Amino acid sequence: MAAMASPYLKASTRHPHSFPRLPKTHFAPPLSLPLRSLPTSGNRPATRISASLIDPDGGKLVELFVKESEKQSKLHQALNLPKIRLSKIDLQWVHVLSEGWASPLKGFMRESEFLQTLHFNSLRLEDGSVVNMSVPIVLAIDDAQKNRVGRSLAWRLLMRRMTCIEIYKHNKEERIARTWGTTAPGLPYVEEAITGAGNWLIGGDLEVINPINYNDDLDRFRLSPAQLRDEFERRNADAVFAFQLRNPVHNGHALLMTDTRRRLLEMGYKNPVLLLHPLGGYTKADDVPLSWRMRQHEKVLEDGVLDPETTVVSIFPSPMHYAGPTEVQWHAKARINAGANFYIVGRDPAGMSHPIEKRDLYDADHGKKVLSMAPGLERLNILPFKVAAYDKTQSKMAFFDPSRAQDFLFISGTKMRTLAKNRENPPDGFMCPGGWKVLVEYYDSLAPAESERVPEPVPA
Repeated sequence: MAAMASPYLKASTRHPHSFPRLPKTHFAPPLSLPLRSLPTSGNRPATRISASLIDPDGGKLVELFVKESEKQSKLHQALNLPKIRLSKIDLQWVHVLSEGWASPLKGFMRESEFLQTLHFNSLRLEDGSVVNMSVPIVLAIDDAQKNRVGRSLAWRLLMRRMTCIEIYKHNKEERIARTWGTTAPGLPYVEEAITGAGNWLIGGDLEVINPINYNDDLDRFRLSPAQLRDEFERRNADAVFAFQLRNPVHNGHALLMTDTRRRLLEMGYKNPVLLLHPLGGYTKADDVPLSWRMRQHEKVLEDGVLDPETTVVSIFPSPMHYAGPTEVQWHAKARINAGANFYIVGRDPAGMSHPIEKRDLYDADHGKKVLSMAPGLERLNILPFKVAAYDKTQSKMAFFDPSRAQDFLFISGTKMRTLAKNRENPPDGFMCPGGWKVLVEYYDSLAPAESERVPEPVPA
C-alpha cells in the first residue's frame, strides 16, 4: 500500500525532502470570475497545462549559502571583519535573502536596486528583463557604524558576511511615503523598523554560513523555495496555488481553497497542489502569534477541513509591512520563486485600518487590480476570491448570494476575536471545533496580562 502524503514535516532537520505544516490566510472576497487572471492593459500569455514548475525570477534560485567546503575559511574570514548588530527584523530579512525568496537579489539592496524598487516596483536585470520587487530589502546603520566601516569592502553580520558593500543615504520619509502611500504616524512596521533606524543604508552581496534556525519547534515548517519545489515535484504537481494567511483558518478560507482546486481541475490540470503559506515574520501586536496559528492550522488538517494529500503547509519567513497593494506584489513574487503559478488574492490584501482616521488605509479592490498589472508578474495567474459568508439557512460557510442577502452573516475578524476572548462559540460550521478550541486557549493565555503579547521567536 502506497504511503499517504502528509502536509507535516516529520524531521527537525531542514533538508530538501523534509516538509511542513499548516499556515493561515487573510480572508477576503473577490469576483465570481472563471479561473483566469484579471484583465490587464496588456495581453498576458495564455495559461499552459504543464507538469513543470514555473521558473524562478531571473531563471534560477539565488541561494546565498556558503558551500560546505568553504565554510571554515569563510567563517575565519568573517570573524576578523568589523561587525554590525542586526535587529530581529534584519535577521528575518537575512533568512528571506539567503533562501532565495527574493531571487535574483544577492544581498541587501544597493542604491540602484533601492531606487528601482521605490519608484518602479521592479528591477531591470542585465539582460534587459524585468522582475517584480515592490518592497525595499535594506539594512540600516547609524553614523557611528558608518564611520567604523570606513573603507572596508566587507562586513560581518553575526555569522554572515557582506561583501562589495555600498553605503548611501536612508531617506526615511521618501521610503515610507512610496511604500505605504502615507507618512501618517502609527504604521506598525515603520514604528518597529524604520523610525528609530540609522540614517544610512548599507548594501552588498551576502554570504550565509549556516541556515537560519529559530529553535522554536517550528523550524520543520520553514521550507525554503528549493525544498518546496522538491516537494511539489515529489507530489507530481502540475499546478501550485498559493494562499497566504496571517489569521486563523476558518471554513470560509477552506471553501475558497477547495473551490480553487475544483476550478483548476475543470481547467484541465490533473494534480493541483495547495501551498498554505502563513506569514511567519514580524506581525503587529494584535495579530495571533505564529505558534498559536500553526497549532490552529494543524487542527484544521486533523479535522479534515483540508485534504493533506493535496496541501503543503509551510511558513513564509518575511516580515509583514501592512503596505496593501505595494506589499501584495512582494507576497506574490516570492511565491513564484517557490514554484507557485497561481496566487489567490482577496479583499484588501496586506491592508490595515488607517492609523489615524476611521477608515481602511487602502481601497479594498486595488490589491487584486494592481497584481493583474504589476511589472514582472505577467507569468503568475491571479485568482481573485469569491465572497464567502455564513449561510444561516445551511449552517455553514458558503459563497455569498446577493439575491438572498438576508440569509448571510458576515463574521468579521473583530467579531471572531471577541467571541474567542469571551469563550463563546461561533455558529456551527464557521470553524472546525479543534481549531476554535486552540483560538480560545490563546486568548485564555492572555487573560492574566491582557496587554502582553507572546514573544516572537528570535533567529539563532
